[in-house]
Amino acid sequence: MLSAFANAFRTPDLRKKLLFVLAIVAIFRLGSQIPAPGVNVPNVQQCFQATADSGVYGLINLFSGGALLQLTIFALGVMPYITASIILQLLVVVIPRLEALKKEGQSGQTKITQYTRYLTLALAVLQATGIVALARSRNLLPDCTQPLMYNETVWASVLMVLTMTAGTAIIMWFGELITERGVGNGMSILIFTQVVATFPGALWGVQQSRGPWIFGSVLVIGLVVMAAVVFIEQAQRRIPVQYARRMVGRKMFGGSSTYVPLKVNQAGIIPVIFASSLLYLPAMAVQFNQGSDAPWVRWISTYFVRGDHPLYMIAYFLLIIFFTYFYVAINFNPEEVADNMKKYGGFIPGIRAGKPTEEYLSYVLSRITLPGALYLGLISLIPLVALIVVNANQNFPFGGTSLLIMVGVALDTVKQIESQLQQRNYEGFLR
Repeated sequence: MLSAFANAFRTPDLRKKLLFVLAIVAIFRLGSQIPAPGVNVPNVQQCFQATADSGVYGLINLFSGGALLQLTIFALGVMPYITASIILQLLVVVIPRLEALKKEGQSGQTKITQYTRYLTLALAVLQATGIVALARSRNLLPDCTQPLMYNETVWASVLMVLTMTAGTAIIMWFGELITERGVGNGMSILIFTQVVATFPGALWGVQQSRGPWIFGSVLVIGLVVMAAVVFIEQAQRRIPVQYARRMVGRKMFGGSSTYVPLKVNQAGIIPVIFASSLLYLPAMAVQFNQGSDAPWVRWISTYFVRGDHPLYMIAYFLLIIFFTYFYVAINFNPEEVADNMKKYGGFIPGIRAGKPTEEYLSYVLSRITLPGALYLGLISLIPLVALIVVNANQNFPFGGTSLLIMVGVALDTVKQIESQLQQRNYEGFLR
């Protein structure tokens, strides 16, 4: 990995792209530290240090690199865009018009991207409104009764909402700039940046709370877990496909062999985001009803707020498994793959084309998804177990969404850098 980056910096055009990405990332992190207008920074900092990484917005705070609970201009981070992208992916399966756009190629994808932008801004307005409302009512940060805003009038709140929404639009623009002029997927790199920003603080928190021996043990275990994540993220089942030869005019076509790659983790981190978001809904309801003595408020506060209760862990694990199967079923259509094979003269050796191929693909997919779902569930439980064992916070670095994002984006970016290096430094058979 390091050699790939070193070789990239020796290549002039790749060096310009990498420096451009680093400049955008630097501006992005700077914006994550600038408070929104009207924010009482000393009070926010005091409450944030006392209750960091707790509360119902822990996942969004992770994706904002800690900027959410500090009420900065980039407080929402990339979460509205992620949510909008997931919603559009689900709607493509449900709405025929969107499915037709997806099949149109580049022009259709451009239209879907435009819809994603509009939905991102709408979600940003909703999320910013909820966050500002919690800040005005002093319920954003647990056990914090100090005013988080200098002026709690309606117009001051509207200004904060507009500022955070504009920050989300700028983040989208940054992501598109990186994709067009830089290296890798822009939004993925911005997500990676925000997650890595919380990494040193989370590690230092373990060292301060449990001492150097536990800190060293956490590092060793974390490296082992990271190696396992890299291994599983790269693992795939390759289903061989043979294409029959056919004569078109005087030329012979086909006769080649390839494969259909089915990854063990076919769903990525989407099931973890789905499960986390669903479990945050009851906790959010409690946050808006603080001070109430209703039985349901006490029950949710006991089992579903901190995340260290066995019932919460079991529900989280089962939801991840369910959403893994759900998302894989939406994104991989065995019937469509089998029809495309049959259309172009392809077949799986030993399997007849058509319906038998579809059934075989469904059989393999259902069985390879199970270890992927269990893997996602176990990795996501690591921060919750660490919350009990080493008294870490909910964004414990070596596990859960943060580790999956760091490894996945790093592997994808290195692959793209290596592919561009091969294009520029390709050595032919004859030298």
